[in-house]
Amino acid sequence: MAISTSTPPDGAPGIGAERQRRRTLLHRLDVRGAPYAFVAPFFVVFAAFSFYPLIYTSWISLHRVELSTLNLMEWVAFDNYTALWDDDRFWNALFNTFTIGVLSTVPQLLMALGLAHLLNYRLRGSTFFRVAALTPYATSVGAAALVFTMLFERDFGMINWMLSLFGVDNIDWENNKWAAQTAISSIVIWRWTGYNALLYLAAMQAIPRDRYEAAAIDGASRWQQFLKVTVPGIRSTIVFTIVLSTIGATQLFGEPLIFGQGPNGITGGADNQYQTLGLLLYEEGWKNYQMGRAATVAWAMFLVLILVFVVQRIVKRVLARRA
Repeated sequence: MAISTSTPPDGAPGIGAERQRRRTLLHRLDVRGAPYAFVAPFFVVFAAFSFYPLIYTSWISLHRVELSTLNLMEWVAFDNYTALWDDDRFWNALFNTFTIGVLSTVPQLLMALGLAHLLNYRLRGSTFFRVAALTPYATSVGAAALVFTMLFERDFGMINWMLSLFGVDNIDWENNKWAAQTAISSIVIWRWTGYNALLYLAAMQAIPRDRYEAAAIDGASRWQQFLKVTVPGIRSTIVFTIVLSTIGATQLFGEPLIFGQGPNGITGGADNQYQTLGLLLYEEGWKNYQMGRAATVAWAMFLVLILVFVVQRIVKRVLARRA
């Protein structure tokens, strides 16, 4: 019986070693390079739509640029910033942004905290109430602002009609400074309360139940459990919503613009009584066609946010040391 033996072709062991090296190299690239490939789209989008506009805006703010001739830039260094510092409209817009932010943020977060506490209980139809709480957030800014503008209309608005039942004269919600800011704040409160309530609710449901049981055994009432267990348990979420609301208040634009019903919306009323920094930016860039000044306002808004966060960190550290 003949036995045939086959010999491997010349270089076969070398080919196998080369394939093994390639597989090892591909494995290393997969293990080390895959995470960078996964996060690369985010950084590409961030660089294109956030980082580049930030740098370009800072460059424009150092020039005199008109909207009609963006390719023609005149170097003025920090003249736009000094002019903005001396502009009374900027300080008025900054103050209006602060007051509207306080009027909208404080009641909004307090109401959201109370609503989340109620939704945290086992209620019938709790899913319905949670969806209903999020519905205003899903409503567009334009639709919400138009509805509230009709509600706060001076002569035929429902708000003045309800106040007239208690003997209150018609309030000119648009031309009165504090009335206008209150009306605009109510739009923000209506849109964002449910969103923040669901954030608080998610944080509350992450608190272990044994903490409440231990507090109940110690004789703590529901209110004491809320103050001593719930609030400290969601402190990080509360800080997050405060930061989020601060950013939103600084960028407030759509609500006062539509509330003004026309040209007065851009200037924040006839006397700039509710003009925010966002409206001032829009007025400088798209009404006065001064893109350099508009970019300066944008950077002022960015610096204000940084200042607020620095102050918040300092206050947090001081309170932590005292505790």
